[in-house]
Amino acid sequence: MKLVSYRKTIESEIRAGIVQDGLIIDLQSLGNCIGTDLPSTMLAFIDMGIEVVKAVAESLKDLPPLQKAAISIAYSNAIITAPIPKPRKNIFGIGLNYTEHVAESARSLDTAKELPQKCVIFAKPPTTVIGPNDAIKHFANITQQMDWEGELGVIIGKKAQQVTKKEALDYVFGYTIINDISARDCRRSGQWIVSKGQDTYAPMGPCIVTADELTDPHNLQIITKVNGVEKQNGNTKYMLFNVNAIIEDISEGMTLEPGDIIATGTPAGVGAGREPQEWMWPGDTVEVSIDTIGNLKNYIVKG
Repeated sequence: MKLVSYRKTIESEIRAGIVQDGLIIDLQSLGNCIGTDLPSTMLAFIDMGIEVVKAVAESLKDLPPLQKAAISIAYSNAIITAPIPKPRKNIFGIGLNYTEHVAESARSLDTAKELPQKCVIFAKPPTTVIGPNDAIKHFANITQQMDWEGELGVIIGKKAQQVTKKEALDYVFGYTIINDISARDCRRSGQWIVSKGQDTYAPMGPCIVTADELTDPHNLQIITKVNGVEKQNGNTKYMLFNVNAIIEDISEGMTLEPGDIIATGTPAGVGAGREPQEWMWPGDTVEVSIDTIGNLKNYIVKG
């Protein structure tokens, strides 16, 4: 299933829904129709467990068209937000996870030339999250080097502690798109949280594709465009540490919980690695697309 968080109007509450045939089927209203208590928010739905998702998907097959229409809104009429608008915890970010990105970072950002032997892990605060078509704030007093990083996002579906690679995908609820916005001139003594943790620096969306529908996260094309010009074109099959390895590594000593988010790293083609270097400025548009998931578009504005 494709799941979204949405508003009917700018003033209305954010609710969870299922995308199907150009409609958003309201999740809580669907529960009323099928005699199941379903929540109104995405995090509460994730908390119910992966098996509930499969049951809901089955129930949709038997829902009469008129009943479905009565609890739906046209996708084009909805305001789509980040699928998880307010994460409970920091987003886990994975750095230097594609060979060519390691090389371009070594040239331009003074990172190590050697491939990492374990995941490079950093964090982005919950306040970085924005949704599709939202504004990324460019604070000129903070950065003159705002960069893009299109990435596959992983949503955890159940508590994970010391999970092995073999079983790791069983803990995934679904997948989304994340743009790991980075202020390259804000790194401090090798630390990235200031560079990557500013408000609005984690556009996310437009949806979550559940893991029962997107069964292989390791052959997905990631394309990033700035002002309509392609800047990144990579594939998740070239990750140094795939989703299985990332979950194993993080969960070795840090408990992953339902609703936790992992940004799995970006392929080559970031602005810092280009010659000459390129940065984003107010008035620019950036969009990231990933196979099966969709397109995430945002705008740069003055902060």
